[in-house]
Amino acid sequence: MGPVSLLLQYQKLSNWKGDLAKMTHLQAGLSPETIEKARLELNENPDVLHQDIQQVRDMIITRPDIGFLRTDDAFILRFLRARKFHQADAFRLLAQYFQYRQLNLDMFKNFKADDPGIKRALIDGFPGVLENRDHYGRKILLLFAANWDQSRNSFTDILRAILLSLEVLIEDPELQINGFILIIDWSNFSFKQASKLTPSILKLAIEGLQDSFPARFGGVHFVNQPWYIHALYTLIKPFLKDKTRKRIFLHGNNLNSLHQLIHPEFLPSEFGGTLPPYDMGTWARTLLGPDYSDENDYTHTSYNAMHVKHTSSNLERECSPKPMKRSQSVVEAGTLKHEEKGENENTQPLLALD
Repeated sequence: MGPVSLLLQYQKLSNWKGDLAKMTHLQAGLSPETIEKARLELNENPDVLHQDIQQVRDMIITRPDIGFLRTDDAFILRFLRARKFHQADAFRLLAQYFQYRQLNLDMFKNFKADDPGIKRALIDGFPGVLENRDHYGRKILLLFAANWDQSRNSFTDILRAILLSLEVLIEDPELQINGFILIIDWSNFSFKQASKLTPSILKLAIEGLQDSFPARFGGVHFVNQPWYIHALYTLIKPFLKDKTRKRIFLHGNNLNSLHQLIHPEFLPSEFGGTLPPYDMGTWARTLLGPDYSDENDYTHTSYNAMHVKHTSSNLERECSPKPMKRSQSVVEAGTLKHEEKGENENTQPLLALD
């Protein structure tokens, strides 16, 4: 083999090592099981990861009307994962992500945890985020609908707090692959409260979560929903993609069907699980850190599962327990009504995962 051939071989080897280093960096921190899951479920191939990302980036020129404010490899990768590496679909989602922000500029002004509106929503538990993931590695988000004080939190600020929380969580590559679960407890959610959920603001939420965010939602679970929530669901169905509809479950007050999909050991007692009741301030303290202050009449009951950094004795005094407004579905673990499958068809999920 001549010196020219040897040089070409060396350059090829060097380029291969460089690409491998890039791929290793992009998949850094992923467990072997998650890497294999990404390969099987999402068509993620480390050998062509850089090419997939570049092909999505090359499509940006086709949408000069959109300001793509971030286009680095790690950012584009989450959109590819959200769309199972279908490059055209991933680019469409990337474009919708930035277009949604351009069309709703007010929602994303001061888009930080210490923004007054977002901060109030976080402190009031919108959303709650459990520390532990379910048996599929998915992060579980909670919403206790009855705790929506409409004189205190606008629906838009609650939506902003949810979107900001997802932005923080989606930085974790494991969650880009494994996804999220959302549980909404409708206990004691009044008809008056429901009347504020207009089609326009519900459409805004659907566009922000379903059409414009790079996350895999494995299921949206309604618990203890009254009849008027069923009526609302009928109204928003036309805005939902078929894939989304298949991931919405209406459990009523029979949690057998919920526990078939999310095991009780991953759930707080509000949902018949074996964990302690959820502390509404847990996620707020995580995002706000030293800026957290309990500025309402709610309390933050002990929920020691999540490792939250302690700041100072003054902060601990500010967060000391006081009487709190809570969902009325809070019960001792394991005491919620369970019925045999088929005993009450109305409490079974109306839809099933595909």
